[in-house]
Amino acid sequence: MGRSRWLVRMLLVVGALNLGACGKREEPAKAPATEGAHEAAPEASYGRVDRARVVAADSEPQNWFTTGRTFSEERFSPLEQINIGNVQQLGFAWQYDLQTERGLEATPVVVDGVLFASSNWSKVYALDARTGRELWAFDPQVPGEWARNACCDVVNRGVAVWQGKVYVGTLDGRLIALDAATGKPLWSQDTLVDRSRSYTITGAPRIAGGKVIIGNGGGEFGVRGYITAYDAESGAQAWRFFTVPGDPKHPFEHPELEAAAKTWDPNSRWEAGGGGTAWDSMAYDPQLNLLYVGTGNASPFPQSIRSPKGGDNLYLSSILAIDPQTGRLAWHYQTTPGESWDYTAVQHIVLTDLQIGGTMRKVLLQAPKNGFFYVLDRATGELLSAQKYVDVNWASHVDLNTGRPMPTGKGDYSKEPKRVAPGPFGGHNWQPMAFSPKTGLVYIPTLDRTAYYAVDPEYKYIPRRSFNTGRDFTAAYVAQVRDGAEMTRKGALKAWDPIAQREVWRVDYPWFYNGGLLATAGNLVFQGTTDGYLKAYTADTGKLAAEVFVGTSIMAAPATYAVDGEQFIAVLAGYGGAQLDEFLEGSAARKYGNTGRIVAFKLGGGKVPVPPEKDWDANIPPLPARMHADAATLDRGALLFGQHCGVCHSLSDEPGGYPNLLRLTPGKHAIFDEIVLRGAMAGRGMAGFSNEISEADAHAIHAYLIDKAYEASAKR
Repeated sequence: MGRSRWLVRMLLVVGALNLGACGKREEPAKAPATEGAHEAAPEASYGRVDRARVVAADSEPQNWFTTGRTFSEERFSPLEQINIGNVQQLGFAWQYDLQTERGLEATPVVVDGVLFASSNWSKVYALDARTGRELWAFDPQVPGEWARNACCDVVNRGVAVWQGKVYVGTLDGRLIALDAATGKPLWSQDTLVDRSRSYTITGAPRIAGGKVIIGNGGGEFGVRGYITAYDAESGAQAWRFFTVPGDPKHPFEHPELEAAAKTWDPNSRWEAGGGGTAWDSMAYDPQLNLLYVGTGNASPFPQSIRSPKGGDNLYLSSILAIDPQTGRLAWHYQTTPGESWDYTAVQHIVLTDLQIGGTMRKVLLQAPKNGFFYVLDRATGELLSAQKYVDVNWASHVDLNTGRPMPTGKGDYSKEPKRVAPGPFGGHNWQPMAFSPKTGLVYIPTLDRTAYYAVDPEYKYIPRRSFNTGRDFTAAYVAQVRDGAEMTRKGALKAWDPIAQREVWRVDYPWFYNGGLLATAGNLVFQGTTDGYLKAYTADTGKLAAEVFVGTSIMAAPATYAVDGEQFIAVLAGYGGAQLDEFLEGSAARKYGNTGRIVAFKLGGGKVPVPPEKDWDANIPPLPARMHADAATLDRGALLFGQHCGVCHSLSDEPGGYPNLLRLTPGKHAIFDEIVLRGAMAGRGMAGFSNEISEADAHAIHAYLIDKAYEASAKR
């Protein structure tokens, strides 16, 4: 039983910060109107963002036009009313209750005094940016059972606002345009090419060349990546770019795929999709008219399974430069040829100009999962520099002549398990970094988390199953025990010089999963933390300048804006995503629960209202009668739990983000089969698994959970 217990926990380190999303689906959030609320902009001007305004965004620093403020995604604001001299006076301005306990990852967009934001289940809100008064709320009514397709919780990373419309991608694969003044849907497009596969959307749409661009997620489940462009006004599809080829026995959808196919084994596991999903970052250069898109990990992970004869496997883990008018590829750069470790390159992309070697260069900056910080010429794709920004053992360096990483062999787990750094969470994940043109530094929320990898010798692609990664977690755990290895689990905020390619300062954290970043002209860097603070650091030195206790763990990156000359900082506070089980000792999520809110701050504000402390041991339900099950049945239940349930539900008796299955009520035990097999709680995100497990399987899982509940009770 010990090995099975550890198998369950090891399954929770599956890549791309990926845990499943099975749990509560909340009702649409509502907040009462605030007395004396500031009147928002007239209806006719709601969301009137266009190319000229975004290009000249620095002339309107009171606005935050896109998820990264500008097309270049620097996440830097020229506002400096809040600065190093007075940030200690920062306090509570207002909050909006999102009525959720799920993860929140979006950065608000603020246009002319109206704040637009999205929450989990792809819900959208428009608020008065001065007071937090709700102007409208929109719920796309994503079916609860869609949660089983979401590798990393039912999150959403933001909206796009353009010419009076608000665009949101929904978890179930729709792209919806809303009227920015009323929240009423104007058009909706189904972006999914195959609804028999576990595609999702969790990323924010981007605007480029008058098109709305959206990608899809699902790489761990076995899908084929692509991005799609739609006309921003009508919603008509303009083009679609597949990021990996399909089976070469069939015609290629566009010319770039013919070239990409030459880098794959013709006998690759095409049925598993290939991966390469574009589930997060993009950036746009309107002068060069190029859209930059990061692509994701392989499906399945091990190249020895996916493409047995090797090859680079384009365009996995790559940065693609695409003409947004035509959808044709201008250039590509692959960060991880032959990707096998969940080393996505979808991490935040920043565009800026740097003086390199005495010449001002238009550059693209990225710190993808693989642990190297890249500086590319964004006009040509030329690699200018690459250096390790976290601990890396799978490659020694990147050859600047070829642009390729030099493998050490320590990451080759095709024949035996290997301990690899970084692990599948990467050196940097989805939490946005920020770049300050005033300091010339990039601020990165880094991770140091190693992992063992092993190939599943019995891998078989199974449509719609929880994961199709091709990793053998049991073998990986056995190897870890054999080596007596401790897995690294830590994080840091690092200030990085992109020209010298070196760390300038750092702030270490006892937790590895802290929030995204905002830099301002007030010589400040803002970050939300796991222990429930909004912290402000001096941008040039890293000294802690101020902190405000929020009482909720924070993952999302803040935005800053001004209304009538008063500067605000706003952030979505709510823990979750891939680390929903990590309610660590000392975290705000553990002590206060996970009350999801949008919280705004201003100079001279007061204390943030803090949720009441949780008593996690109150009203523990009585233990059910043990089921008749022998050791073999319990072991089978453990394995089935790991395959189908462990991606969402921890077996720790500690507080967690999903329902604690060791503390099920008698009523839930009584209808266990109805829930697990027939989807009795599908409306709350717990889909039925009757297509994947039998009634006997469900009984084995149930018996195993009851057995574990008795063990946990004995330890309390």
